[in-house]
Amino acid sequence: MDTGTLPVPGAELYYEVRGTGPVLLTILGGGTDAAMAGPLAAALAARYTVVTYDRRGFTRSPLTGPPAAQRLADHADDALRLIDACDLGPANVFATHSGALIGLDLLARHPGRVRRLVAHEPPAFELLPDAARWRRLAEEAAERCRREGVAAAARVLGEQTGVSPPPEPDPGLPEWVRAMLTRMAVNMETSLLYEQVPFVRHVPDLAALRAAPPVLACGADTSGLMRACTLALAGLLDVPVVELPGDHAGYLRDPAGFGAALRGLLEA
Repeated sequence: MDTGTLPVPGAELYYEVRGTGPVLLTILGGGTDAAMAGPLAAALAARYTVVTYDRRGFTRSPLTGPPAAQRLADHADDALRLIDACDLGPANVFATHSGALIGLDLLARHPGRVRRLVAHEPPAFELLPDAARWRRLAEEAAERCRREGVAAAARVLGEQTGVSPPPEPDPGLPEWVRAMLTRMAVNMETSLLYEQVPFVRHVPDLAALRAAPPVLACGADTSGLMRACTLALAGLLDVPVVELPGDHAGYLRDPAGFGAALRGLLEA
């Protein structure tokens, strides 16, 4: 595995590169970083050059100025700069959760730089009938994070959305997992305070995405809110929803099985 850093406006991105072959850029969501995609990258490294990275504002991709509300478009521009800096394009992209919203914005604004996007469970809350509820939840979670800390805010989010917060870094876990979870606790604070409120209000560019359709995917074991968001976007784009193994974290729980299914979508 090779690692590097890429200066971008307002931040310095940490990234990892594994394998050989066509390029596959991964974009994760929430407080997750490149390590979360490591097992999937290893499973695909025999077939793809897999690029994983920590999004701006996270522990290994620090901002160059004070923290402030994040713009989703800046994250999409970061992904584009990685593709360009690594001479990757057009690149395949696997993006999940809020990373999928970033991937959709990248595809909508720069379709010539994306060979194929698999957008896994994009939380497009603004497309739901009760969008106002999710705006309020993001604001309440940010306020609770300020008052009571990350764990309390993440617990409330998990109860409302069905997406479980990350576990504590138990001593019995492998060292790389403990290190990842320790970083995620810090990253989650950044996500809760500066990302989720603006991200939850994001509306994908439907006209641009109809002209350059993504592959929309949902975990076979995912139900409730994340499936509802994926189905809502699929209906507006008039594209099917394909199922990938597992739930919202299927790429981590079964990287070999998930990777085989993802490869089938990328090479269809």
